[in-house]
Amino acid sequence: MNYLREHEIPFENYNHPEGKTIEEAKRWWKDDGSMHCKNLFFRNHKGNKHYLVCFDCDHNLDIHDLEQRLKATLVSQGLPSCGKLSFASAERMMKYLGLEPGSVSPFGLINDTENHVHLFLDENIRKAEKLSFHPNDCRGTVVLSFEAFSKYLDGIGNTYEYINLY
Repeated sequence: MNYLREHEIPFENYNHPEGKTIEEAKRWWKDDGSMHCKNLFFRNHKGNKHYLVCFDCDHNLDIHDLEQRLKATLVSQGLPSCGKLSFASAERMMKYLGLEPGSVSPFGLINDTENHVHLFLDENIRKAEKLSFHPNDCRGTVVLSFEAFSKYLDGIGNTYEYINLY
């Protein structure tokens, strides 16, 4: 939240009991009109590429289908395929995002000073007026407009793109 304040990115936030999973967090989320986002952190088979994937929490993703979509997107851009994906370990999550499992969000990219992690966002996020994420702690929620989130993404330096995930 300090980063958002320092960069004059408007947001609202509220604290609540711990919610490490979407199911747990849903008990505490306010009906604020935002799209609550699910965030998954992956690594490729070689362990040299890491991807953060964000999408509407009311949707589920099959990892094999996600893998195929990410491969197609990367190859179409002339980039190397991501290969086989797997969930990144807690150690990798801490190394690249400075976060513990259950607290993953795009705000963890603040800690990725070398801009190693590539962010994939579902295309439907663009349609949301407001979005909500953990503030790098699963005991709170940050709500911000899509415009404010876009300003955040443009300022952090990580590569990102919108793709159709479902």
